[in-house]
Formats: sequence, structure tokens, C-alpha cells
Amino acid sequence: MTVEGVWDLTIATPVGRIKPVVELIRNGGEFTGVAHGAGEEVPLQNVVVDGDRVTWKQAVTKPLRLNLTFAVTVEGDALTGMSRAGRLPASKVTGRRRVTGTD
Repeated sequence: MTVEGVWDLTIATPVGRIKPVVELIRNGGEFTGVAHGAGEEVPLQNVVVDGDRVTWKQAVTKPLRLNLTFAVTVEGDALTGMSRAGRLPASKVTGRRRVTGTD
């Protein structure tokens, strides 16, 4: 199973739904990535893949300056899990992998 790809996420936060796009990339034996949303692009930090479970951290500045942590489980082309921003309550995360052409 691979977790690589471009993922369309939905994060159900107390202030409404946020829909970032996250790209997970395998570079040799390590994973890296980038998140796009709210007009900014931020690198993923400390990406750890353990079987079907993926965790990472990222810092955002819009709409607020927050340090986010994610813990999700990948099942095929879907993922589910949680995101936490500092001391705020955890938010539910769902996502779908984008299907790309093979040309």
C-alpha cells in the first residue's frame, strides 16, 4: 500500500470546514510533502509513515498562525483521522486521493 499522492482533505473545525490539498512524496526511503490552502503553501514536517498510518506537522499563518499536527489512516484512496491545532480540540479529517492519468 502506498500513501503517496495528492490528497483533497476536508477538516471539520469549530469555525467551519477547511479544504486543503496535501501532497505526500516518497524521496528514497523518506517521505516529504507540501500542503496548499488559504492562499499559502507550507512544507510538511516530520512525516512518518507506519503501515497505513501517517503523521505529520505543519505550520500555517492563514486564517490564524497555528502549528498543526495530523494523524490519519489511509485505506485505498481514502483517509480518515484527526488534526489538532495547539490546545484546541481535535478536528476530524477526511480525504480522497486524486486519480491521475497514466500517460
